[in-house]
Order: sequence, then structure tokens, then C-alpha cells
Amino acid sequence: MEIFGRRIATHDELRAHYREPSDLVRRKKFGTLDGQFREFVELSPFCLVATTDALGNTDVSPRGGPPGFVRVVDDRHLLLPDLSGNNLLDSLSNVIDMPSIGLLFLVPGEDETVRVNGRACVTVDPDLLSVWDADLRRPKAAIGIEVIEVFHHCAKAFRRSGMWQPDSWAAPGVAPDFCATYNERLGLEMEPPQLRKMLEQGYATDLAEERPTGSD
Repeated sequence: MEIFGRRIATHDELRAHYREPSDLVRRKKFGTLDGQFREFVELSPFCLVATTDALGNTDVSPRGGPPGFVRVVDDRHLLLPDLSGNNLLDSLSNVIDMPSIGLLFLVPGEDETVRVNGRACVTVDPDLLSVWDADLRRPKAAIGIEVIEVFHHCAKAFRRSGMWQPDSWAAPGVAPDFCATYNERLGLEMEPPQLRKMLEQGYATDLAEERPTGSD
């Protein structure tokens, strides 16, 4: 960690570098997901999920689905479906080891976000999993979340980044294609365009399998 030079080791030293938060900011941490917070989650098609393993290593995973794919059970509980992924099961395994969880919900075009912190478990209860039967094929498992804290994040991060402004986006083809990285570091005997085609076919197959039965 020496590369980071002078580091802060105490909370008092940290606070000395920043002004105190306003009374409004201190008070806007809530313990229930109701009203407009619930409406926001029900509009959200995407969230980031942070979990921690038994050794304290933290993982952040993107999760997406139709708006409201994270079901609000009531003002203290959420259900997050485990849809098709890479099968490493990092998030689910972490929840088994350490139930703390954090979620950040986004709504496209909106600069403000909602953060939910809570305690989690992995459930395979068929009655609970059936709540997705209408718009997604039933997942194998879900993360059940007991809400501890709900927090509304302001718009500054998204406005600094120009996240939703097309003129701030990288031009098509500028972002790195990680297929070249896989080929180089993993020694794959496959050219990047072939690997990209295989990945895209896999995406299409997995997403098609998530559609509810009879939706085609």
C-alpha cells in the first residue's frame, strides 16, 4: 500500500479533511422501502449488488431485467432473482458466508439513485420464486433481502459523468474488446472475432431461455 503515499488511519483525521454533512443528509437515511423509494425500485431495470466473502473480500455484480425485476415484497423485504450468469456463484456464495448486502438501483435517464443496505439469504422457496413466472422463466434461486437502510443519492455523480448524454459516450468500437485479452492471457486457440461471435451466441441463448414458457 506504500504506493498510495500518506494515508489516513483514523476517523478523526478523515473528518478533519471534510466539512460536516448537513442535517438533511444525516436525516435522510431511512429504515423502510415505501412511498417513492418503492416506486423507484419498481421502475428500475438495473442494479449493482455488493456482497462480501468470509475473508472480507468485496464483490460488486451488475444485475438487470425488466423494470421491477427486483420484487418489493413489502416495505422491509426485497427479492432479487438469480438470472443466468457465469455460474461462479460469487454473490450467492458470499451471502451464505456473510449476509451483509448493498444494492444501488438505477433508472435510465434519471440522475438520482437509491441505495439499499440490508441482510440477505439465498432462497429456493418455490412460492417465492413463482413471482417471476409472468415475465421471466422461474429462476433457480433468489436473494432475499431484509432492508436495514434506504438512502437517496443525489445527482452529482451522474451529472459529472454525463452518463445519460449520448454526446459524452465513447464512439462505437473505441472501448476495448476483452475477447483480445482472453485470447492473449488465457492462450485460447481462437481469434477474437470468433470468440466474440461465440459470446454473443451464448448471450442470445441464455436470454431466450429466460423468457417465460409460451412467450414466443
